[in-house]
Formats: sequence, C-alpha cells, structure tokens
Amino acid sequence: MHSDGRIHVLCADDHPLVRKGIAWILAAEPDILLVAEAGSGHEALELFRMHLPDVTLIDLRMPGMDGVATTEAILREFPDAKIIALTSYAGDQEIYRTLKAGVQGYLLKEMVHTEVVRAIRTVHSGKRLVPAEVSERLAEYMTQPALTPREVEVLSLIARGLGNKEVADELGTSDGTIRIHVQHILSKLGASDRTHAVSIALQRGILRLEG
Repeated sequence: MHSDGRIHVLCADDHPLVRKGIAWILAAEPDILLVAEAGSGHEALELFRMHLPDVTLIDLRMPGMDGVATTEAILREFPDAKIIALTSYAGDQEIYRTLKAGVQGYLLKEMVHTEVVRAIRTVHSGKRLVPAEVSERLAEYMTQPALTPREVEVLSLIARGLGNKEVADELGTSDGTIRIHVQHILSKLGASDRTHAVSIALQRGILRLEG
C-alpha cells in the first residue's frame, strides 16, 4: 500500500477507448488511484518500474510484446506484482498460458464495467480472481490432449492456406509426414476437416489471427 492509503493501479491496453473507460470507472472510487496508462507491453514495463503499482491491468492482445510476455517480464523483476489479465477472448489455451505466467486475476472485457473495481480490490487483498466460466474452460482444457509444437506449426501453415506438399516444403519434410501430423491434429481437436481444425484452434487460442 502506498503512503496515501489508496490502491495504485496501472492499466495497459492498446485501445485508448478501453483505457478511458477504465479510467472513468476508477475515478469514482476514493480508495483507488489510476497512476498510469500504457498502450503497449514495453511501455507497461517501463511505467511499472516508474510507479510500482499495487495492481496492474494488462490486455492480453497487445501488438509486439503481448500480455503474457509483459506479465512474465514484470514478474521476473517484481515477483510480488499483482496482475489482472484483461481480454475480450476466452480461449482455453490463452487462459492456461496467462495463469501459468503468474496472473492473480482474469477478467473478460465484457465484465470490466461491472467487475473491474471488485477485481482490483480482490487481487489487492491477496486473493485470486478467476470467473466461473473461465474456470470451466480451463477444466475442459486440462482434459483435452494438447497439440505438440510441431502440430501447432503445421496447423498455422494450414491456416495460411498451404496444402500438405507446401507445408512439407516449408518445414523440410515429406508430405507423408505432414499427412500423419494432420491426422493427429484432427483427432486431438475432434475436427472433421482441416478448415474445422483451424476454426477450433482459433476459438481455443491455440492459433491467433495476426493483425
């Protein structure tokens, strides 16, 4: 706790409107002070060093250094940092990566307006905050077979529209090997075809659309 007795908060999100909305909500709370806003992961790390906030809100989908990488970077330097992940996406792979990185809270952006103040106070008090729907997704993820890094690589190339032979050429292997990888991918994801597999992978956060 800082000398003024308030909970000092840093908000990192690449969308100015999201930051403004959060700033407006927090301005009405006498026990919470928004000390800084960051538009990127690198800026968030610099501002954290400068302000040493009690709680940091970090958007997972920032360009360049994303929210998971930013969380990991902050916690390497400041192991006691309290971080809440913000996202408009609830893919189970992303939830797992975020919690593994060390966040104490996870908040869907659709819940920010009603829940962000409670989330900040909860995490500041030393408790974890994972909404029920997020916990359910994580539980489902833990029971599903994970794709290997190579399978993710193959699927990412398929998502770019490459056929088996083109994927094989790209990875320096045979198209027969790629066919086996594709079979394993379809089986693990419960997908009916390659397009379905890409769709499932995007929903689960295994693949991300760039841009």
